[in-house]
Amino acid sequence: MNRSIDHTSDRSTTPSPGSDFLQLDPGEAPPGGLSDWLAARLRAAVSDGSLPVGSRLPATRVLAAELRVSRGVVTEAYQRLTEDGHVAGRGRGGTVVVAAPPAAAPAPAPAATRSAGAVFTVTPPGADVFDALRAAPARIDLSPGVPDLAAFPRTAWLRAERAVLTELSASDLGYGDPRGAPPLRRAVAHWLARNRGIRPDAGEIVITCGTAQGLGLLARVLRADGVRAMAVEDPGSLGARQHLRDRGLDTPPVAVDAEGVRVDELRGTGAEAVLLTPAHQFPTGVVLGGVRRRELMRWAGEGGLIVEDDYDAEHRYDRPPVPALRAVLAERVCYAGSVSKLLAPALRVGWMLAPPKYRDALVEAKRFADLGNPVLPQLVLARLMESGEMERHLRLLRRRHRRRRDAMIAAIAEHLPGAVVHGAAAGLHLMITFAGRRFDDTVLAAAALARGVKVQPLSWHRQRPGSPGLVLGYAATAPGGIAEGIAALGEAAVEVVAGVRPTGR
Repeated sequence: MNRSIDHTSDRSTTPSPGSDFLQLDPGEAPPGGLSDWLAARLRAAVSDGSLPVGSRLPATRVLAAELRVSRGVVTEAYQRLTEDGHVAGRGRGGTVVVAAPPAAAPAPAPAATRSAGAVFTVTPPGADVFDALRAAPARIDLSPGVPDLAAFPRTAWLRAERAVLTELSASDLGYGDPRGAPPLRRAVAHWLARNRGIRPDAGEIVITCGTAQGLGLLARVLRADGVRAMAVEDPGSLGARQHLRDRGLDTPPVAVDAEGVRVDELRGTGAEAVLLTPAHQFPTGVVLGGVRRRELMRWAGEGGLIVEDDYDAEHRYDRPPVPALRAVLAERVCYAGSVSKLLAPALRVGWMLAPPKYRDALVEAKRFADLGNPVLPQLVLARLMESGEMERHLRLLRRRHRRRRDAMIAAIAEHLPGAVVHGAAAGLHLMITFAGRRFDDTVLAAAALARGVKVQPLSWHRQRPGSPGLVLGYAATAPGGIAEGIAALGEAAVEVVAGVRPTGR
């Protein structure tokens, strides 16, 4: 009896390693795989709601002591979740859950998910098509045009906001300049000089509610000047085309090839203006070649207006920067940019540089649209841009986006071996086409959505017939989600494309 009591006492003074936090027991880990095991357990807890978004993880030192492992094991596990976009460091606030990984795929797709595919049955797509696609339920969203939102620099933004509010005068809270807050216009001018080779005066810049509003305001100005058509790239952005048409402009298509827009076709349209994405064409990803640039300059010099949408030129991985057209022909180029692909679309902050002929009319259109953007976010953004925080954030995004792009390319090679990848050197998306195949890519997009994966069919962004394809965004999804989404897309492709005979056979 005494021996039994002594044995129990000995055990109580040597507790087994483990933690009350998630009932973690390192004894479950395979030999040499502690970090892998811990990262997997944390990821599962975030996925099933045990660690909801906003919850804080234990300090690495505390958890390492509880598990009786080295602090490096815990730090490495936390770092993996950070790279996947599931957690983020908050300084003194600790490590916080910011996004959940995709849930496991349901085996058959629920009826609600299947019916959501109706968004792809409307031809041509309606004005609400993107709203409908965003609202459709899905496990994995591979829609293009969204950066890594989990990486939004919350700590830097809060720090800048506190500084702005501390320095803000009472008069600064009144109505602002419809062109935008002077500090932000100066900051944008400096940003463009550093990053895009454009050296504007701050007085030339008009701050807008994103590029979408800028296009709408410009279309109104051009209509008043007698312009009735703005040519667009084909394929090219459906959303931009919708905005121009809403303001009464025709949008004749101009083909895009490996060198960019076909200037000979542009001349054939008779349009007085053209909307281009020359640094990274949407959706093909091609760069406007040197010969085409010179042809385009000649066309503009004869009276044409170029509207340059520089929507994601900062996101490049495998090629040198491409100079903006505005940098070489300011008198005939209207330049548009925004922070939607740098920070978040929800900020609704963009800018437009109009040629002198249209500058005053653009300011007037902005004044009557909304009296100018909200001032506080402008001042906070100006502080971020001037402090160097934006460049630091961009470097972080480039590293993350590159890894996610690589994950998508690898997954496509494995699960979609017949797909041709376009535009991988830069941007936030890939375009894939299926050479020699004839099928409806909206059917493929609907089949993917039925499996819980959102993509956009290439045909949405065409005005004329062409090869079927998809436009796939990778920036906002962690590598694991990308691999899972492309695997599901591969299953959908087998269902839709299998048995379709190649063209010409």
